[in-house]
Order: sequence, then structure tokens, then C-alpha cells
Amino acid sequence: MQINVVNIKGEDTGRTIQLAEDVFGIEPNEHCVYLAVKAHLANQRQGTHKAKERSEVSGSTRKLKRQKGTGTARAGDINSPVFRGGGRAFGPRPRNYEMRLNKKTKRLARKSALSDKFKNNALLVIEDFVFDVPKTKEFNNILQSLGLADKKLLFVTNDYNREVYLSGRNLKKANIARSQDINTYDILNADKLVIVESAVKKIEENF
Repeated sequence: MQINVVNIKGEDTGRTIQLAEDVFGIEPNEHCVYLAVKAHLANQRQGTHKAKERSEVSGSTRKLKRQKGTGTARAGDINSPVFRGGGRAFGPRPRNYEMRLNKKTKRLARKSALSDKFKNNALLVIEDFVFDVPKTKEFNNILQSLGLADKKLLFVTNDYNREVYLSGRNLKKANIARSQDINTYDILNADKLVIVESAVKKIEENF
């Protein structure tokens, strides 16, 4: 499996890079992808939601009226859920939404996502480049040259590159991540996956 390498101007360099078939060319496992995305989204939840129940709302606990003889339903205190301003019945409580997946499942899900991008021509390999200083305008010019200015993309670098990260973090549709930090959700959530040439081997080593 080979893919062409382009430069920051969007021009073909005439070079190709070999992609590992067991990483970028497998048959996607949809169930593993589903589990990985579900776990990722669940783990993003804080779980701090809370509603006050009848014992927690502010109000008198005096019995409102006598038990019998009123012709209407019996009533306790004003904090009852049936009254306006009363407590919430079976309201949400703080909880932990954490989901765990074993390593093989997560690895297979990421391989499936990468293979899906390659299969649908949504994978682009760009030669390594550096910025002298962080410059969002220059980073945006690169995306325009690649025809990706209006697309949601995941830009994968070999390692933490401060200048590149600071240049692209303000762009609404660009997500910049290190090769060891990419996950299934981020890969699938992007319209285009852009990988720096030196990061390809790092991804294959990690997976």
C-alpha cells in the first residue's frame, strides 16, 4: 500500500510512502468502532448533574391539611413533588459514566478508523515542515493550498510541535494531535486526516 506525499503548497513531491497494510488496510470492525466511540463520549461526561429531591428543597415540613374529610387527595408537606416548587421525584444524581475497553479492542478500533479514511480517500500525507514562530495565518495558508480550509480535519504531528500547535489551535475546524494521542472518535469526526510524513511510522509502531 502506497500513498503520494505532498508538500505544504499542495503539490505532489513525486515521492510515495509505504503504509502498513495491517494498520491502514484492514477490514473495519464496526462493532469495535462503536464501542470505542461510545466509551470516548461517555468518558467526556462529568456526571455532576444533580436535582434536589423533596428532602433537599427549601420549604416547611408542616402537614398542609388534615388527612381525611377534605374531599381531595391527602397531602403531606409543601416539598412534595406533586406541588409546584417541590422536590424532583427520581431526579438525576452525580454518577460516574466511565467505560473501559481492553487494549486490543481500542487498537482494532483505531486501525479500523484509519483504514476507513484510507479506503475513502480521506487520508493525506504531507512532508515535514517547521514554523519559526507560531503564525495562524501561515497555517491557514497551508490548509488553503491543500484545499482543506473549509473542512473539518485532524492534523497529526510526529511529536509535540509548539509552533504548529499554537498556529492551528485557533482554527475552528482544525484539530492538532500527536501521533500517540489520536483516538477513534477524533479520526472519524474529521472529514480529512492529514498526517505528517514522519508521523506515519510512529503510528504504525504504536498500533
